[in-house]
Formats: sequence, structure tokens, C-alpha cells
Amino acid sequence: MEIIVDRWGVPHIYAQNEPDLFLAQGFNAARDRLFQLDLWRRRGLGMLSEVFGPAYVERDRAARLLLYRGDMEREWASYGPAARQAATSFTAGLNAYVAWLERHPEALPPEFARLGYAPSRWRPEDVVRVRSHGLAMNVTSEVLRAQVVCKAGIQADRLLWRLEPAHRTRVPLGLDPCAIPADVLRVYQLGTQGVRLEGSTLVSEPRPPGEGSNAWAVSPRRTATGRPVLAADPHRSLTAPSLRYVAHLSAPGLDVIGAGEPMQPGVSLGHNGTAAFGLTIFGMDQEDLYVYRTKGDSYLYKGAWEPFRKVTERVPVPGGGQDVELAFTRHGPVIATDEARGLAYALRTAWLEPGTAPYFGSLRYLKARNFGEFAEVMRSWGGPPENQVYADANGHVGWVPGGLAPRRTGYDGLLPVPGDGRYEWAGFRDGQDLPRLLDPPEGFVASANEYNLPPGQRVGYEWDQPYRRQRIAEVLAADRRATVAGSARLQNDVLSTPARSLVALIRDLTPSEPAAARALGVLRDFDGVCAVDSGPAALFEVWLSRHLGPGFLRAMGLPPEATRFDMRILLDELRRGGHEDLLTRTLAAAYDDVAARLGADPAAWRWGDLQRTVFASPTGADVGPFARGGSSYTVNASVYHPGDFRQLLGASFRMVLDVGAWDKSIAINAPGQSGDERSPHYRDLAASWQRGEYFPLLYGKAAVEAAAAQRIALSPASG
Repeated sequence: MEIIVDRWGVPHIYAQNEPDLFLAQGFNAARDRLFQLDLWRRRGLGMLSEVFGPAYVERDRAARLLLYRGDMEREWASYGPAARQAATSFTAGLNAYVAWLERHPEALPPEFARLGYAPSRWRPEDVVRVRSHGLAMNVTSEVLRAQVVCKAGIQADRLLWRLEPAHRTRVPLGLDPCAIPADVLRVYQLGTQGVRLEGSTLVSEPRPPGEGSNAWAVSPRRTATGRPVLAADPHRSLTAPSLRYVAHLSAPGLDVIGAGEPMQPGVSLGHNGTAAFGLTIFGMDQEDLYVYRTKGDSYLYKGAWEPFRKVTERVPVPGGGQDVELAFTRHGPVIATDEARGLAYALRTAWLEPGTAPYFGSLRYLKARNFGEFAEVMRSWGGPPENQVYADANGHVGWVPGGLAPRRTGYDGLLPVPGDGRYEWAGFRDGQDLPRLLDPPEGFVASANEYNLPPGQRVGYEWDQPYRRQRIAEVLAADRRATVAGSARLQNDVLSTPARSLVALIRDLTPSEPAAARALGVLRDFDGVCAVDSGPAALFEVWLSRHLGPGFLRAMGLPPEATRFDMRILLDELRRGGHEDLLTRTLAAAYDDVAARLGADPAAWRWGDLQRTVFASPTGADVGPFARGGSSYTVNASVYHPGDFRQLLGASFRMVLDVGAWDKSIAINAPGQSGDERSPHYRDLAASWQRGEYFPLLYGKAAVEAAAAQRIALSPASG
């Protein structure tokens, strides 16, 4: 086994068979990301208290509630015949590196010495039992909707978010929306949030409000080279190290390169020398919150009292352990109780079913040689729900979604439901029912989390707004000689199409208030380009996120719980007219707000002086800050906190593949490949990422050898 690490920190791993290949991948993952992996495992399995103390028992209990607890034989079989061996080899490699560190303690990542504990050994099932890093999160929308309906009535739901396909929300019979406590998801959030260290104390790292992605593939008849181009850039939390890791895996019968979850074998987006694949999140609803009437240790189901299933587990703590009790209904883990009302609340989710470990199913498509083989794998895809954009060296491009979709009986999944037996899942849809697309007449396929199903298809109602997809289509449709460089520019595009629409609506305002008039003077010629050095972009984003958006929600009578607005609904309401006072008042407030932050001279304002990117490390070894452009509506997506404008979500990994001329492909993974702050590859890609630059994603052995910076030889232990 040989690992060649190139100048950008990408490992190219070569082995004589697949078990050795995945063993070497596990060894290398630990070499670069050991503390990240160890913390992920402890958080996911509910083992933080073992090293951080009894203050974390409640968090560990929450994590244990959300573990996969089904039949492991069914679980392994769901991913195909080679999956169990891949996980076994991968974790053996992780453990081999931990054993090597015991003989070479000077190489131990400094976080372990700082915190006073040693890295753990892994079991193969650790890779798949942790599910809480899945990206469904529909249950948060159910709770928000219940709060809004409780305070403002069901009619307010039409102002909350545009449902697709068009649908009128109904309160399920037997549900009191006001019986959903504000903190009903506290345990759920404890079990799904990340963690970071402040000194030696772990604190929660809240998940950003939704995660997205872009991906597209351009047909060879629309490219300059006559080869397809495929681009993908998942949008996730910006962390140090990155949430994805780039690797090249080569053995007889398998030669794949791309990015994957650091704690799993294989990759989830990349290419195998014939087929290329990139993913985005697909808006399937995989979660429901159930509400039960309770009596003692039982809950009411179909007219009878059914006992909770209870499990007691011992959580290790320094010097001993503490017992925790986990309760389950027939639908799933109990995440909250309200003893005063005699109610309990449980989570039902597809991602606790066999075969839904996030991204692990990617192993099954790594050898796909054509669209038919690839789409067949996606037919049984579990989670997270995905759009897959596809291209191959034979000149085909395609799109296929996948995910385990519940068949709900008599309800829509938009609000919590009584758990008394009236609202059930009648199994799951066959993935064959989902549409797919091959070689469309437009000459490209593209996905940006938007609603993309034909009429009559219902797998969920809450999709991302269409603006990124519209901009991608606008650019691709105008270019009949597409290139890798052009797709890289598009990934870094910061034009907001809704900003253009909104500015057009206010251009003819004649406000008498001086600050509003000055604001209009800055914005009147704004072209919607949210560039890092743009003054109008700074004013526009402050106005929209801090003043107009919240002001619109309140003007429409929505309660304070509603903090996210739908730009489509906002634009439609403004087009109807009658909102001049809201526009004038919020423009004036935004102008004063920016002046207080950036000074009185609008000519000196820069959007990048407000919006900043910090790649946050769980141990405080942050990378940044960097001035940032873009917004949540731009292809170069940037979801930021409206209080301090710190970017919460974006594309830290990007790739653009020249399909068939693989060594001409490019990628970036910021801030760097390594999670060890002592490594030259911890932050070496951050500045390139900020500038919109990439490194070559090398595939051929000659190109890899020419860029080699380090060689690692591995051999089986003797005896």
C-alpha cells in the first residue's frame, strides 16, 4: 500500500485489493483528521462524558436516543455486499494509526494532550450507527408552523413559506397547535448539534438554518472541448477542518477520486474515470413529530394504553458511570414530555431505518459505468435525500434524485400529528417512482435544492427558493462553448437575481425622509452583484436581512417566532402595492444602521467589511476572518447571521470536472486538507478559496507523481 500526498495535501492511495485500499484510507484519514474523527464519534455515540465529565451526560443521552438501533444484518445488507468489509477495513486502518501513535506519541495531535485523553479505537458499526449528522431537519419546520398557527391562525401559514407543489396546510384532527412547547426540540437539538471547545469546556455549535448545494453538468454539444463538464459545490457549515475530505482511491477494479465524509470509506462526489457525480440536497420530508396522550408509563394508541419501551444504558464518566433511561414509542424516540398536560413527543424519521447512514450508500455507485447503473443505485438510496447530477466519458449528462420517502396516510407532514394511530406511514415509496433525466434538449442539467418534480409528485412541500437555480440556468443557457474555467466562475458568481427585482420595485419611490432618500440614491443603480467591495451590496443586504425582511413579517401579522421570510412572497406582496411606508421606514433605518457600522460616507462602504468568513475550529484554532461577498440568493452562496454578518454556511469544497480529460479537473477544499493545526495543509487553501481559485484534481499516475510532496508506505503488521 502506498500513499502519495500531492502539493495540495490530497492523498492518492494505491493498493492491490479493496480491503487494503480502505484500510489505507482509514489510516490516512486518521493521520490527517484524527481529532475531528474522535470528537465526531464521541458526540454521535454519546461518549463525551467519558472524557469531558458528567456535565455532558444529558448531551450523551440525547445522542443515544438518535442512534440506529435496528438489525445490523439488515443495515449492512442495505449498502450492498462489499459495504461491511469496507467499513471493517476502514476502521482497522483508523485503529492501526491509533496504535502507531502509541509507539510515536510525539505525533499525537495536540488537542489530545491539551484535553488529557487518548483517541479511541473504532468498531465498524460506529461508521453507520450515528445518524444525527443527516440533513433532514423537517421537524423544525413542523414546530415553527405549529407556533405560528397557534398565535396567528392557519391562514398565516401562506405567509410563512411558499409550499411546492401548491398546497393548503390543514391542522390534523386531534392536534392542538398550542400544545407544542417552545422547547420541545431541545433534546433533538442537543443530539444533532456539533460541539466546540471554549477552554476545556464543550459548548453547542448550533446548526445553520438549512443546508444546500449547487451542481450542474453540461452536455458535450455545449462545451468548447466536446467533453461534458460537471460542477458541484455543497453548502455546509464552514469549519476547520472542512466537513469534507478529498482523496484518490486506486486498486484493481476501483479508481475513484473526490470528496467524502472523513469518517467513512469511499467518496460521495467525484469521478471513477468513466462516470462523474455531484450531489445537492433534495427536499424530501423524512421526519414527523408525534404527540401522545400519556398515563403513567403508557401512551394512548388506537384506543388502548401501550407501554413505552424503555432502555437503560450506562454512560461512562471519569471514575465510574451514570445510568440514563431512554424511552421509545412504536414510532421512535421520545424527545420531550409535558407531565402537566399528560403529553409526550416522539420523533419519527426515515433516517433511523436500515440503509440510511448519511452518505454511506455512496459506496454502491463508485463503480457505476453508465447512467443506468448509477440510477439503479439511487433507486434504493436512503439518506440524506439527494439530487445526483451525472456525466460520463461517453458524452451523457443526467439527473436522478433518491431518498427514503414515507407514504403518509391522510396527512401532509407539515404539522405535528397525534400519535394515536390515525396518522401513520404505510411503508416507503419505491425509488423507481421518482423521475430522472438523461441528455435533456437544453444541453445541461442543474440542481440548487429547488422544487424540481413534475406535477403530482409529492415527497415534501418545503424546498429552497429558486434563485440560485435560475441564475445557473441563465448563465449556462447563454454559453454554447462552456469550459471548466467558466463553471468555476459561475461557482463564484455573486449576482442576486431577487436583488435586481427588489431594486426595480423601489426605483421610483420618492421618500421625503432624508435617510430613506439617501438610501435610495445608493441603491437606485445597484445591479444586484453582491461583490465583496460593493457599497450598494452592503446597504442592500443590511436593509433586507435586518430591516425589510423582519419588518415585512411583522407587518403581515406573523408572530416573533417567524424569523425567516420567503423572498417570493415578499416580492409578490410589494408588487401589489400599498407598502410605501414599510419601504421608506426600513430604508431609512438601514441607511442609519450601515452608517453607524461603516461610517457616514457611502463611497467608503464595502460589503466585505461587514460580511466575514471564519473557518471555526472546535478547539479555537480558527482560520480567518476573510472579507466575504455573496448572499443566500447567489450561486456563491453565503448564509450569514444578521446580527454580526458572520458567514454560517457556504461552499468550502468545490469541484469542476473535465469529464474524460480528468487531469484538467480542478477543486478546492478550504481551509485545508489537514485537521492538525501543525500541518502545512491546515490552512494553506484558505486564501485561494477566498480568491475563487482552485488546485488541479490530479488523477493519472504520471500527473500525481509529478506533483508528489510526500510518500507513505504501509505494509501489514508481521506475525
